[in-house]
Amino acid sequence: MSEKKQPKKADEEKCDHDHKHDQGLGKINLETAKKIQELQIVEQNIQNIVIQKQTFQMELNEILNALSELQNSKGETYKIVGSIMINSDKAALEKDLKSKEESLNLRIKNMEKQENILRERLLKTREEVMRELG
Repeated sequence: MSEKKQPKKADEEKCDHDHKHDQGLGKINLETAKKIQELQIVEQNIQNIVIQKQTFQMELNEILNALSELQNSKGETYKIVGSIMINSDKAALEKDLKSKEESLNLRIKNMEKQENILRERLLKTREEVMRELG
């Protein structure tokens, strides 16, 4: 039994030499490719920081709302601990909430600094890549 070879489709054709064909990035040197990879990593880091910062901002809003409610409350105040609510001193609650507010503000400020540093690095690296490609 002789088998007939099916003609290869254009996208299945291979050449006889050992290399990858140009996929549009064939002229990029190794250093530029590394910078492009660094760009992707920096962009991912910025996204992670933005998500973390948003989480802290939501927590801060909850703290600020709780402080506002606490200041407007008259009579007994309660604190949720785990799955129970316990009677708590208003001044102690206020002190605790203000401490959390301060901590969250510092975290947010730190996240903003990191974000700004990464954005500057992103712009600098992007300019380098564009200069090397252009």
